[in-house]
Amino acid sequence: MSLLLKLPTRLVTVRGDSMLPTYQSGKKLIFQGVGNLQDGATLAKLVGRVVLIERESYPGIYFIKRVVRLDGRQIWVEGDNRQESTDSRQWGYIQTQEIIAIALRR
Repeated sequence: MSLLLKLPTRLVTVRGDSMLPTYQSGKKLIFQGVGNLQDGATLAKLVGRVVLIERESYPGIYFIKRVVRLDGRQIWVEGDNRQESTDSRQWGYIQTQEIIAIALRR
């Protein structure tokens, strides 16, 4: 199964400092939409990748975070700037359906 399933891409502008020093506020990233992330081998490929998240508890609000680890089908994400990031350290693990896209390049 391919990690990227040729779903629409989107251009996203980074806001805030949670991904410093990797991505500064104002930088633009291209994200590729993802399909079903239920397959374990596909999930394993996410570790270390930057993803676009829409939390079920915050519909319409998007977060850019890095996948740090997996626990089964649950995903732990963190911002690169620990002091400025709201992430799994507050939320706990997120569900696969909350990841809507994967960063391709700046």
